[in-house]
Amino acid sequence: MSPREYDETDVRVRPGRGSRPRTKTRPEHADAQEAMVVAVDRGRWGCVLGRDPARRVTAMRARELGRTPIVVGDDVDIVGDLSGRTDTLARIVRRGERRTVLRRTADDTDPSERVFVANADQLLIVVALADPPPRTGLVERALIAAFAGGLVPILCLTKTDLAPAEPFTAQFSDLDLTIVNAGRGDELDEVVPLLADKVTALLGHSGVGKSTLVNRLVPEAERAIGTVTDVGKGRHTSTQSVALPLAFGGWVIDTPGIRSFGLAHIAPDDVIMAFSDLAEAIADCPRGCGHMGAPADPECALDALTGPASQRVGAARRLLAAMREG
Repeated sequence: MSPREYDETDVRVRPGRGSRPRTKTRPEHADAQEAMVVAVDRGRWGCVLGRDPARRVTAMRARELGRTPIVVGDDVDIVGDLSGRTDTLARIVRRGERRTVLRRTADDTDPSERVFVANADQLLIVVALADPPPRTGLVERALIAAFAGGLVPILCLTKTDLAPAEPFTAQFSDLDLTIVNAGRGDELDEVVPLLADKVTALLGHSGVGKSTLVNRLVPEAERAIGTVTDVGKGRHTSTQSVALPLAFGGWVIDTPGIRSFGLAHIAPDDVIMAFSDLAEAIADCPRGCGHMGAPADPECALDALTGPASQRVGAARRLLAAMREG
């Protein structure tokens, strides 16, 4: 037998991906439209185009974004089907720079921080004066998170008919904190002007009357929640935040009731920087200073301040102590 002669027909090519090299060039999406994220549920994002509540669409995250986190309040650019019709999906192709963030960790030992609201102007800390009794620690921790994230904090008291406010609010008199009443028997004349044309995140323990307040501010809240969370087939998940439009302008972001508020991601400098009259002074503190003063921090520059600034030092250190206590 003569040896077999081979030609190109004998070459076997393994089926699979083509040999064309992948490109890192990404489309510019110049036609993308601006939107605000108002709901998140199971890998889908509810968005409103141009911040118009009537122009709602459901979107997915584009592949080029990878695992970029997107939360309620984020400004995004979206492309694709923007009709908002049932079972249509747009794509989020960009996330804008965040102006403010509200973040927390699971507890004070967890190094993994989680942003759960973006771009809110202010934080409305909802606290009941009774049933359940008010917790100073939650307010202090929420204040720290607001200061560190760039939000203006407001203390909102509910169930004002069950207990006097003064014993509780007196504890925050040195913080120059805006305090409003929003019990069932209170008019919302104090609250509405503060929220108008702002994006306000609401935060509070379960049972403090936060949902009641949301329903008073947004009478159609239940129907609106069902609409903006169409990303979950109309199912509103209590573990997610949702943004609701206010008839008098602005948005409220209803966050789920919280059990814990970890601050492992916040450093002492973050707290002091929120006090404009103290921020410059800590430049003279030694590296690693905790700003608590002697004996823990004997060379803390804040100890040298006098007059009104020294009172602010006391307020700031009380917050730092609350952050350490957990």
